[in-house]
Amino acid sequence: MPTAPIKPAITMDILDQIDIRVGTIERVEAVAKSDKLMRLIVNFGDHTRTILAGIKQERANPHEIEGRQALFVVNLPPRKMAGELSEGMLFDIGYADGITPVLATPETPVANGTRVG
Repeated sequence: MPTAPIKPAITMDILDQIDIRVGTIERVEAVAKSDKLMRLIVNFGDHTRTILAGIKQERANPHEIEGRQALFVVNLPPRKMAGELSEGMLFDIGYADGITPVLATPETPVANGTRVG
């Protein structure tokens, strides 16, 4: 697979604005009005969020990620999708390159809510 070109340089100030945190995916549920979206109930330690992710067709069994830790962007404004509110974004690997995405996960378990960086 050819490697995509590197995006233009950004400053550390821009990078510091992105809040990526570890959360544990407690439940995965179907979104009734969508062929692509699944509802992830994610524990960030001091709170739980609902995050919608387009993983329904990417995995034979989307429920297989329940109980797993993953990285999430948590400081995006809430966004309505398929009539439901998403409070963040799953930070996965591969989607932009057209391959079946995999979770971006910590090497070993860490406390929910731990920041990346």
